[in-house]
Amino acid sequence: MQPPAPGGSRHRGRLVAALTAVVTACAVAVPLLSPSAAAAPVCGTANAAQGKPATASSVEVGSPFVASSAVDGDNGTRWSSTPGDPQWLRVDLGSTQNVCGATLNWEAAYATAYQIQVSANGTDGWTSVYSTTTSTGGVQNVTFTGSGRYIRVYTTARATQWGASLWEFAVRTSTDTGNPPDPGTDVLLSYKKPGTASTQQNDPNCTGCTVDKAFDFDPSTRWATATDVGWVDPGWIQVDLGATAQIKKVVLQWDPAYGKSFEVQVSPNGTGNWTPIYSTTTGTGFKQTLTVNGSGRFVRMYGTGRGSPYGYSLWEFQVWGTGGAPNPQPVIPPDPRNPKQLVWSDEFNTGNGTKPDTNKWRPEVGTGQNAELQYYTNNNNAFTDGAGNLVLEARREVTPGSACPVDPVSGSGTCQYTSSRLITHGKATWTYGRVEANIKVSGTKGLWPAFWMLGANILDNGTPWPNSGEIDIMEHLGREPNTAYQTIHGPSYFGGGGIGQQYALPGGADFANAFHKFAVDWDSKGMRFSIDDITVITIDKATVEATRGPWVFDRPFFIILNNAVGGDWPGPPDTSTVFPQRMLVDYVRVYQ
Repeated sequence: MQPPAPGGSRHRGRLVAALTAVVTACAVAVPLLSPSAAAAPVCGTANAAQGKPATASSVEVGSPFVASSAVDGDNGTRWSSTPGDPQWLRVDLGSTQNVCGATLNWEAAYATAYQIQVSANGTDGWTSVYSTTTSTGGVQNVTFTGSGRYIRVYTTARATQWGASLWEFAVRTSTDTGNPPDPGTDVLLSYKKPGTASTQQNDPNCTGCTVDKAFDFDPSTRWATATDVGWVDPGWIQVDLGATAQIKKVVLQWDPAYGKSFEVQVSPNGTGNWTPIYSTTTGTGFKQTLTVNGSGRFVRMYGTGRGSPYGYSLWEFQVWGTGGAPNPQPVIPPDPRNPKQLVWSDEFNTGNGTKPDTNKWRPEVGTGQNAELQYYTNNNNAFTDGAGNLVLEARREVTPGSACPVDPVSGSGTCQYTSSRLITHGKATWTYGRVEANIKVSGTKGLWPAFWMLGANILDNGTPWPNSGEIDIMEHLGREPNTAYQTIHGPSYFGGGGIGQQYALPGGADFANAFHKFAVDWDSKGMRFSIDDITVITIDKATVEATRGPWVFDRPFFIILNNAVGGDWPGPPDTSTVFPQRMLVDYVRVYQ
């Protein structure tokens, strides 16, 4: 099938099996912030390459995809090379510039290995300022430092048989380090600044819940007071901004261990002379955005009354204002263009029995989680059917030497079933967009087919579930033939407390009897889930932060397809269960 334009009871989360760790080149994405007005180099947000002269190693024969189309500011035009390695796209910035970052918006024909290089004259003396051999395509934000009049993307390995192709190559430059701060620009002063606290937790219940986690602008990590001596009042955490600053705003993203009575205080030296700039005895927890006015080098949250039996814990402690000595600010990939364009797909139009495309998918091999009973094989159960569909087949088939929960049908603890689980991690990840698939689910009692996503950091750096985030675009239970579920899981809202909605087909129809389109539209403000283009639930980021917990979905995620057997939620097969069972996938598409 050829891809068209995009169409205008809770359960335990499905934890990924990190059987093999593959590092992706995608940078962890965090929300866009104002440029820093510090004495350190400040990376701007303007695109210095837009409209500048561009040349390329080659242009796709007979196509309009010329080099200038990658720097015209239009995400609907692109440069595309002829097949072959290496390839390059060069931009003349007009004068020597201090470059600090770039955004590469790849077409589906992307490079897995490339460098970003700078040169004074554009012909020789090229210096590499960024390099990767594990690029996953999509929209990639990279940071670096370098200087030159010319900058180029130099590709050395392609992901497809086609050339290299970029919708847009945006370049960011830094300002003079000696410029004084702009008094009208509030920036995140606390980002990656040193801090101290009354106590901190680092034990099996909260590994690495140390002070620095409150200032890393990562909502999947947190600071907490120690369990042995920290569940008392007062409890505090403070940050050193590096220099005197004017404090305008403080953002606190609380864990359920929140402060009901607390002050925000400032000090010139961090050891005394603390002055309150905010005080409350009716703290609400979750996300609190506080407008304040004060001056100091040190800022602390000083808790005097806990809102729970536990200690104090913050996912984020952000201090905003002017002055100080802020670090360069983190940036985020842009929201999807409007209208969205196809950036990745698998149509499964290969011959009968063809294994999944290794450029797009890799199998996860071994047992599952959540008391699942199958053993996932190395693509023995995954193949195309010759009719344009991927098949994930669950079978009653013993895997000698394996161990699963006891199967109630056979009474054996050796895995009695096999199936397939495919992921795009190490091949492609995405931050934002429309992710959709046309699927005919497996049926019968004890089956649990799913189309979902996990935060890439679960495999990239071992971020635990649910802090990594999970997006369930489709889950179906064989015992509920006419119902499908769409859910998100994150810190403080996971498993039975996940945020989502179920959808029942009209007239009691069975999802296993036909193909249905499952999709999520995802951007920096939230997500909209749909089935057959009918909205099932819209989830607003700000509402989640204010009522449930931190939002962990502003970063790369990868896709998972699997056809599970058994598990805590669907329950196990019984003697009425029919095998084999096929989950058919017509296509998977990503638009950005």
